[in-house]
Amino acid sequence: MIIDDATMRDRFVVCHNPEEAARDKQVRGQLLAQLTAAIDGSDQLPAAERQRLHGELCAKRGLKRFLRTTKNGLLRVDRAAVSAEAHLDGKFLLRSSDPTLSVEDIALGYKQLLQIERAWRDMKTTLDLRPIHHRKEDRIRAHVLLCWLALLLIRIAENHAHDTWRNLRDELQRMHLGAFTGPAGTSHQRTELTPAQRDILRALGVAQPPLFLHLAAPEPAPIQQPS
Repeated sequence: MIIDDATMRDRFVVCHNPEEAARDKQVRGQLLAQLTAAIDGSDQLPAAERQRLHGELCAKRGLKRFLRTTKNGLLRVDRAAVSAEAHLDGKFLLRSSDPTLSVEDIALGYKQLLQIERAWRDMKTTLDLRPIHHRKEDRIRAHVLLCWLALLLIRIAENHAHDTWRNLRDELQRMHLGAFTGPAGTSHQRTELTPAQRDILRALGVAQPPLFLHLAAPEPAPIQQPS
């Protein structure tokens, strides 16, 4: 839908998410079951008790919107409100002033807002964008650029591995390098890769690190010169 008031053109796009619609229906069903159980038998209550129950139910926002009172003061489920809300399950309205964007681009841009907000949180927390312990402008710019590049790598890893950076990091941090020393010498050996670690490395196109990173024979004992 396009609205033109001669000064600017606004586009309104109605989107529907089937998964969100199923969730809305499930939540509404739980609320209706709770409300029905609460008002069951309330017709036999004295008017004062029924009024008190009405006040308690109205204090709960989730139940209030489905509650109605008859002319005689009886409590009933508002079926009209239930039907009206069912028509909105999984639907949301987007507004755009850019006439060149397609409907798909508008919806995708809205979904990416959450990713942008999460990116800023990651910049401030995970990547420690602030505080900046620099005074010179070029060093401050370099610090911000390095944080941005790190964020870019995080997003690339998430997109390729189809998982969050926190899960990827926690799984990869379980990989350790041990140093072993014995009569045969010294070796540095990594732990065996878990199936999850193999899947992550494969998705990122990163080769598995070698099992042994360092092998060294024991140093020969010094030869003692005869006195």
